[in-house]
Amino acid sequence: MKALVAGAGVGGLTTAIALRARGIDVEVFEAAPEARTSGGGLGIACNATKVLAALGIDLPSAGVGRVCERFTLHTARGRLMRELPISSIAAELGSPVVNVRRADLVTLLRDEAGDTPIHHGAEVVGYERAGGGVSVVCADGRTATGDLLVGADGIRSAVRARVVGPEPVNEYGYVCWIATTAFEHPALPPGGAAHYWGRGQRFGLIDIGGGDVYWWGTKNFPVGQARRWAGTKDDVRRYYAGWASEVGEVIARTPETGIVSVPAQDRDFTDRWGDGPVTLVGDAAHPMLTSLSQGAGSAIEDGYALAHHLAHANGHPDGVVAGLRRYEHARRERTRWLVSASRRLSRTEQLAHPVAVGLRDLVIRYAPASAVRKQNLAPMRAELPAEPEPPTRYPSADKEITR
Repeated sequence: MKALVAGAGVGGLTTAIALRARGIDVEVFEAAPEARTSGGGLGIACNATKVLAALGIDLPSAGVGRVCERFTLHTARGRLMRELPISSIAAELGSPVVNVRRADLVTLLRDEAGDTPIHHGAEVVGYERAGGGVSVVCADGRTATGDLLVGADGIRSAVRARVVGPEPVNEYGYVCWIATTAFEHPALPPGGAAHYWGRGQRFGLIDIGGGDVYWWGTKNFPVGQARRWAGTKDDVRRYYAGWASEVGEVIARTPETGIVSVPAQDRDFTDRWGDGPVTLVGDAAHPMLTSLSQGAGSAIEDGYALAHHLAHANGHPDGVVAGLRRYEHARRERTRWLVSASRRLSRTEQLAHPVAVGLRDLVIRYAPASAVRKQNLAPMRAELPAEPEPPTRYPSADKEITR
């Protein structure tokens, strides 16, 4: 069996590693001309570190990122509102939360992919179903044929566009600035993550190890301005004037070219992820807002689950396509919930009316500890797919599979 993967980000590379571990050949096609070394950071929560460990990848042992040991919520001026029970949640789930530089994680995954062919400057722009397999077409004219295609090419996935058809991107009227830089401050202990919530804007400061931090900031804007924000670092600093001192200091320490702006966007959840021997993972399948820090984590889960279901479908007449449909069925409920929950939390985070913000902050301070723990634990609780008995019957290639 040979799989073609469109996209060499976290989801695409994890998928490649998981497929290879199941004995499936893989070839990866990436639009970027070379491996990316820029970008912000990621929170890899317990659900995702558990999957990576099952693939033999231990981030702390590999020297990638920093285990999160303390997670605090503050007012804009730095007053502590709440400490979240991140360490005890990690202990209960048996896997850590690790905060990483995105580029470091991608580099590690590339190394773990071994001799898997990864073609850069090869943007997949379409595909054709060919016999029992699929042929991809790249923007530069290259083609390749395999038994299946996995679209891991992000929120603007060309593979998704072919599977689902034209659809709008949802925009939420705020921008997110992201950056990593060398920075230390007494307000951020080793292994710390601190979030600051204001009116219509927030800020995050996260230790990613080695004396470096990942920071992000959000601010409400009209949709068009958020989509095409064209300000400067001085503008960002001005937006956070009067906030906790560490916020202004880390922005000042960051080179202007290191700050990236991204509009808040997702898509409506779709039940259709596949087209015969084609399926989707990560943001191509279920793009979500960043509020739960589960975009990368859910993509990692997808890759592992896809390989699992393909391995158990191997050898059946309709095995490849049936395995893809089984994978999609297994992942829908959880990813639908993550997309919806991310939207709900985003609305709360970006509140701007002073009365609503005051009520929100009171809830943060005084909500029962059990409720806070439950809310934060839920997105991070995900089990590895069980090893099922082989199905006794595979229906026709494009139909939903149930036992």
